[in-house]
Amino acid sequence: MSGRFLVVSASMGSGHDAVAAELARRLEARGHRVDRTDVLALLPAGLGPGLRSGYRATIRHLPVLYEGIYAAFFRPGAGPRPGSAPLAALAGRRLLDLVERWRPDVVVPVFHLAAQLTGRLRADGRLSMPSAVVVTDFAVHRQWLHPGNDLHLCVTPEAADAVRRAVGRPAVATGPVVAGRFLAPAPGAADWRRRLGARAPGKPPVALAAGAWGAGTRLAATARLLASAGYLPVALCGRNERLRRELSRSPGVSAVGWEPDLPGLLAAARAVVDNAAGQTALEALAAEVPVVGYRPIPGHGREGVRRMAALGVSDRARDEWELVRLLDTLTAPGPVREARVAAGRRLFVGDAAAALDEVAAAGRVAGAAGRAAGGRSSFGEGV
Repeated sequence: MSGRFLVVSASMGSGHDAVAAELARRLEARGHRVDRTDVLALLPAGLGPGLRSGYRATIRHLPVLYEGIYAAFFRPGAGPRPGSAPLAALAGRRLLDLVERWRPDVVVPVFHLAAQLTGRLRADGRLSMPSAVVVTDFAVHRQWLHPGNDLHLCVTPEAADAVRRAVGRPAVATGPVVAGRFLAPAPGAADWRRRLGARAPGKPPVALAAGAWGAGTRLAATARLLASAGYLPVALCGRNERLRRELSRSPGVSAVGWEPDLPGLLAAARAVVDNAAGQTALEALAAEVPVVGYRPIPGHGREGVRRMAALGVSDRARDEWELVRLLDTLTAPGPVREARVAAGRRLFVGDAAAALDEVAAAGRVAGAAGRAAGGRSSFGEGV
């Protein structure tokens, strides 16, 4: 039976929007209708763009400040802790207006502020349909968690276990939500191999990921290190044109901006050096490219890189020597590379869209039962 879904994303970088777009594609392929909204656009005028600009500036220029913010607001701890629920409350009226107009069967947050918003509305009875949170992080911080939400869909079984222990609500591992073009052979890979081979004959290309905002610590130094170690660093600068120009001036470095054919580029690379454990790292794993975490951005980036390495789906380099040593091993054919590739692909075992299908069906049954009983039934009761 066809259903309706409202996916609530956030224009913080591009990772959450990429997840929202892929979820919409999968659900629409199943015959459903999907509407999408940006939680930042639901906030009072000017507040959402201000949050985005402030976060981007902090990550780029004041990482120590962000580490403090993360420690206070995102990590668990004893006693009262500040949270984002008051901020989420400011978006409540506009989300309820959308729900009233669109009448979704399920609301699907894919960003932690959106999860706080739907959890709050479900807990106080103002959101009548179920909310299923798609958690995009390996290390689940506490802003993802609100006991009002009905279900959490997680990247790994370990993350799902952590959610269940924290909020006592259902959580399942459905794997990463990555576009299918990263999981299939990339048509552009051969062209990228030719271009990179012509740029630096005999040097294995290694992608240096910096996210959509081109953020990171000492990216130029890392690129120079890779070049001096015999690799062709391909710096993925996202939309940071200033960073792209800076790195383009470094000898032996190839710097690219926002790249439409990222599947082809990743497939042509022998490894990815990552600093955030975000969507690019997941796309690399989907494309069967080993990932090494190095100089991660603070907060969620550092914790995600550690968690990925602890799970054995990537490696983590603590210094320059270890980075080069790991790349020397992982870029060469052999059992170590094969093991890392296999571990990464094993993450992609489930389908979040299938799980959301089940949530919608269960919600319709619960709603019908509630109407038959003369009242309104809550999907979350008794789950």
